[in-house]
Amino acid sequence: MTYLYSAILGLIQGVAEFLPISSSGHLALFQQLFNLKSAEETDVFFDVLLHLGTLISVFVYYWSDIWEMILEFFRFIRDLATGQHTDRVPPARRMILLIIVGTLPLFLILPVKSRIEALNNYPLAIGFALLVTGTLLFVSDRLAKGRKNERSATVVDCLLVGCGQALATVPGLSRSGTTIAVGLLRGYDRDFAVRYSFLLSLPAVIGANILSIGDAVEAGIDVSLLPIYAAGVVIAAVSGYFAIRLVNLLTDKGKFGGFAYYCWGVGLLAVLLAVAL
Repeated sequence: MTYLYSAILGLIQGVAEFLPISSSGHLALFQQLFNLKSAEETDVFFDVLLHLGTLISVFVYYWSDIWEMILEFFRFIRDLATGQHTDRVPPARRMILLIIVGTLPLFLILPVKSRIEALNNYPLAIGFALLVTGTLLFVSDRLAKGRKNERSATVVDCLLVGCGQALATVPGLSRSGTTIAVGLLRGYDRDFAVRYSFLLSLPAVIGANILSIGDAVEAGIDVSLLPIYAAGVVIAAVSGYFAIRLVNLLTDKGKFGGFAYYCWGVGLLAVLLAVAL
């Protein structure tokens, strides 16, 4: 493990994790074409740390929302303990509920998780999935005229966005792209669609990291590599922050669908190469 390799993996993790272009699909294609190994294959502990870096990006960018949800959670516990009731649910408390609802469909994927991961070995499948991602981005950006936010989004809306997140475990289907696109198609306000998508990723990423910690400890941790690990984490966090900012900027300006052309190009190239080779 070198600083350069750590930096490359950190940049891939930070940028592709949040841009609607499918980080898993890109990494799988790079592995097939250039024999590039993922952070997980290189070092399980480093893979956990890189995901921690992207978590930091979300926490920094949406800190005010997250802090308000934390406070509202304890207020909710207090209200339950004291028997207080309110007719009007605070937005932050409702957002907590919407995130919980949106996370539920992920549990349906667990029985077929290994089969989905096996798709990483099929560039043709990844290429078609990228074409689907591009179509979702293109259509949703042009049909988006909604005004729903945490006050007006329904449980059905969030379940459908959650189903999009579950389906996006397929390599080539972008998690952020799919969830934002489904949100826009369900009438979400552009800002809320992006914000909900990234906040919805927190339970999934935290849960996956917790499950991976045991594997990391079992595989062993090389303490001498910690400075190199730290470089990758910092790059993942910084690049992830600016990737989130870019997605927000382009979505707000109605240019979210611009990523569709990139996904179509890479998807078509992957299909052609898979057929030719």
